[in-house]
Amino acid sequence: MDAVIVETAGSLGRIRLNRPKALNALNHEMVGLIDRALDRFGADRAVTAVLLTGEGERGLCAGGDLRSLYENETAAAEPFWRDEYRLDSRISRYEKPFVAVMDGITMGGGVGLSGHAAHRIVTERSRIAMPETGIGYLPDVGGTWLLPRAPGELGTYLGLTGAQIGAPDAILCGMADAFVPSAALPELIAALASGEAVDAALARIAKNPGPAPLAAHRDVIDRCFAFDMVDEILAALDADGSDFAAETKAVLLTKAPSSLVLTLCLLRLGRAAPNLEACLEREFHASLAVLDEGDFREGIRAAVIDKDKSPRWNPPRLDEVDPARIARWLETRAAPVFAKDRTGPV
Repeated sequence: MDAVIVETAGSLGRIRLNRPKALNALNHEMVGLIDRALDRFGADRAVTAVLLTGEGERGLCAGGDLRSLYENETAAAEPFWRDEYRLDSRISRYEKPFVAVMDGITMGGGVGLSGHAAHRIVTERSRIAMPETGIGYLPDVGGTWLLPRAPGELGTYLGLTGAQIGAPDAILCGMADAFVPSAALPELIAALASGEAVDAALARIAKNPGPAPLAAHRDVIDRCFAFDMVDEILAALDADGSDFAAETKAVLLTKAPSSLVLTLCLLRLGRAAPNLEACLEREFHASLAVLDEGDFREGIRAAVIDKDKSPRWNPPRLDEVDPARIARWLETRAAPVFAKDRTGPV
């Protein structure tokens, strides 16, 4: 069975992630197949748009293949992340309209494939998240570019808590562009295959997603997540006194302390970044560091391997995190992902 189905339907180039039993989890082979599909569609003058979807009814992509990363460690992770991040960048710059349907679960690496697309579609089944702090990791695949560009501190909240959001909140946070009911997806696909322009098709088919639940908590989020230190955020949540603040603090206390500190640092750096590639470059080197020295392997063990959901973070407490260690994780550890003459200063 092909891990990625690549086909042409009329004027539409289709890329269908095809590991439904694994929630279309992304591996190195799939990255290469998608990249070659983009080569093919870019050279085909008959193709006017490219569509990314996931097979099965559960989601577009649940993220990277964590079991593979755990078993193969850095030897496999470095080339995988290098090619994955280059693909994410390519999607953001693709020469033809790239449409991603974020139907169902779309997390981690799935956000990398869809969140940088020219047209990002959500449905009533969309469940979008960057949950990496819960496994001792960081919101990579350009997460530190996307999240800081959400209104106020919504991106900081999502990046630290790993909260799942639906279609209305995804649009509010700037992680999606249009809501199309799942029942209308065949109509959208047929329209794009017929050669109808993406904007015109969406203007006709997209609907109002309804109110965004996070909008009701904007005041608390913007006030409490405005700080540049995790302990200050926790203190602000504690002082707020609302049920939402208390629940949010409790969630943060379950995350890997080092990942929280690293993630907040990356989000603040991402806010001032000149481009997506600058964030991907920084994420790449930090990812290698947390795989070698951080809690990432322990997080995968607890969530995927042993499934005991009882990670033993090192250190276990936020006040024991060494800032100098976090600073080292931001240092260059391998050859650059992007050539400076292609992406500008990174």
